[in-house]
Amino acid sequence: MADQVLVTLDGVVHDPDAPLLHADDLGAVRGDGVFETVLVRDGAPCTIELHLARLRRSAAALDLPEPDLDDWRIAVGLALDEWGADREGIMRLVLSRGRESGGGPTGYLTVGPVADRVEAARRDGVSVLTLARGYSVDMAATAPWQLLGAKTLSYATNMAALRHAHARGADDVIFTSSEGMVLEGPRSTVLISRGRTLITPPIEHGILPGTTQQALFEVAGAHRFRCEVDALRPADLILADGLWLLSSVTLAARVHTLDGLSLPAPEIADEVSSLVGLAAETVGVELDAA
Repeated sequence: MADQVLVTLDGVVHDPDAPLLHADDLGAVRGDGVFETVLVRDGAPCTIELHLARLRRSAAALDLPEPDLDDWRIAVGLALDEWGADREGIMRLVLSRGRESGGGPTGYLTVGPVADRVEAARRDGVSVLTLARGYSVDMAATAPWQLLGAKTLSYATNMAALRHAHARGADDVIFTSSEGMVLEGPRSTVLISRGRTLITPPIEHGILPGTTQQALFEVAGAHRFRCEVDALRPADLILADGLWLLSSVTLAARVHTLDGLSLPAPEIADEVSSLVGLAAETVGVELDAA
């Protein structure tokens, strides 16, 4: 059982402490590539097929060669064998355009331990600041080269927003558009509840399609929830019965404080948390056959 795992798409398990990338890899020097982050639980990759589908869509948005998903499935299986089944892990699938000097894309995946902040966010919830993202909800349609719906390696802005929030005593961020519409977190999808109705903003506003939100909506109907996609404003977050940030590794983090305002826990808080966990463990988990 390894503490860190590194597997390349040729099926080779590497020493995770040994150098892998060339200095001119465009993923490193320009952020020219895509990635996925997957929770490993009980030896299984949660919602892996949803992540592989999004990896393919992101690659298409960047005009990268279409990934061979069967190669990725094989690499995922090898990594899981190395990691084991007695602890959670965070798996990252990385696909870059490759070296600037040529030679084709670079593809690899890693598995490592889940950060301590994840368990704290699941258990205690998070405090959040709303921050302007600086663009319109129309940008995804009018400027597709901004790649707003793709999960690219260019995460510097997202991480800067999180550092800004941390410096002001908050745990996380919810971005808003220039019109004041709610968008998403730097690494999460926004979800609110009104009674037993769960609502998330539309991806047409330039939001990354969330795999955890997708999985939740697939199972929620069978548990007496109604699911909707609708435009939201910050006031809707305050007036909602509940507010969560959904993500692949943290799963569901209830927002207990928004811009300094304390938000009460809804009666369904534990139910939503459990349902998100169920969705992550049951939707899109099986690695499809070739």
